[in-house]
Amino acid sequence: MKSAASWIFVGTFGRVLECWDRETREYVAIKVVRSIRKYRDAAMIEIDVLNRLAENEKYRSLCVQIQRWFDYRNHICIVFEKLGPSLYDFLKRNRYQPFPVELVREFGRQLLESVAYMHELRLIHTDLKPENILLVSSEFIKVPSSKKSSQDEMHFKCLPKSSAIKLIDFGSTAFDNQEHNSIVSTRHYRAPEIILGLGWSFPCDIWSVGCILVELCSGEALFQTHENLEHLAMMERVLGPIPEHMIRKASSSAQKYFRRATRLNWPEGAVSRESIRAVRKLDRLKDLVSRNADHSRAVLADLLQGLLRFEPSERLTAQEALDHPFFRNPT
Repeated sequence: MKSAASWIFVGTFGRVLECWDRETREYVAIKVVRSIRKYRDAAMIEIDVLNRLAENEKYRSLCVQIQRWFDYRNHICIVFEKLGPSLYDFLKRNRYQPFPVELVREFGRQLLESVAYMHELRLIHTDLKPENILLVSSEFIKVPSSKKSSQDEMHFKCLPKSSAIKLIDFGSTAFDNQEHNSIVSTRHYRAPEIILGLGWSFPCDIWSVGCILVELCSGEALFQTHENLEHLAMMERVLGPIPEHMIRKASSSAQKYFRRATRLNWPEGAVSRESIRAVRKLDRLKDLVSRNADHSRAVLADLLQGLLRFEPSERLTAQEALDHPFFRNPT
């Protein structure tokens, strides 16, 4: 019925193929999952979540659409509508030049709408990141870039013709009322309560949204780290000290990151001088936004402060974030 045209993506779970559907005469994306129990289980969770999301017509404009699924030689294959590149792919193509604030506003609004819808259904995505946000269209335009070479040569960057995006990859999605794994989220977008072993719920998605918006504005991941202590030190550098009540409640495995259960063991506990330098080069959140957001910097910084609060219960909800002036006043 279908013939594979090319690979779109290869990952640990399997691969995604671009295929031509001879029945509908259109291109589709087929996620072919490895024949391993844990990946098959995740694929069945994803199918269940996608079907739940599809029960509401509003879903069509928020999340990738499943068309059908089948089991081929013990590989779960999920057929999706064909979409464009991810926001991460687009940043990479532009050599990590940031998106204009107007586009960040549109991306942020749509992302928060999809998260608000999932949270309404008591679903937690748990793996929000630019790789899992796809542009609906692959079309783009070239515009002059502010980046110039040493010869003063004009550079160009790509901008998507359409700001429409959809959320993908629901294989790690958790139901609010089920038992939660202790570790979720891709490292750079992982909330502090997860690292501290305090348990997690809907607010972990909100933290990830905050990290994503900073990355879209700056061109670089906010917390580029692969180690817990350095990650927590980066958080303190950007956002201020971790609240003492969270430190005191941290799991026994996380207590080693602190001295006398009140202060982060940094820089004493750093694994290298490079690690200390990586933390030191980070700016406070307001300064980081000021460098990249121009006239919207104050209102954007205020939104990000609400999304990136250490205490999960104090973070904005997705719906509260959508009501923020950053989205109400596009000036």
